[in-house]
Amino acid sequence: MVNHLDLSINLREKIYDIKESRNNFLKIISYFPLSDDEKQFILKNLKSVEFRSIFSDHISEEEWNKTKHQIIKRFQNELFDIDSA
Repeated sequence: MVNHLDLSINLREKIYDIKESRNNFLKIISYFPLSDDEKQFILKNLKSVEFRSIFSDHISEEEWNKTKHQIIKRFQNELFDIDSA
């Protein structure tokens, strides 16, 4: 689903999953909370969006770029029940 949205590669990497929720909103689950600018960019193209993140810590772009490959690999390789979070 992420590939169907017109998002930059950098923004797509920050998103763990996108799915439709019970109330017909798109639920966007990111590894860490997205910045307000990133959320606004997404909202320009979509009307009904719910934002969630796996981790609650806010991290800098530099910190994300240092750790993103480890984080993404971890969640691609492990079974993770995101709905229970």
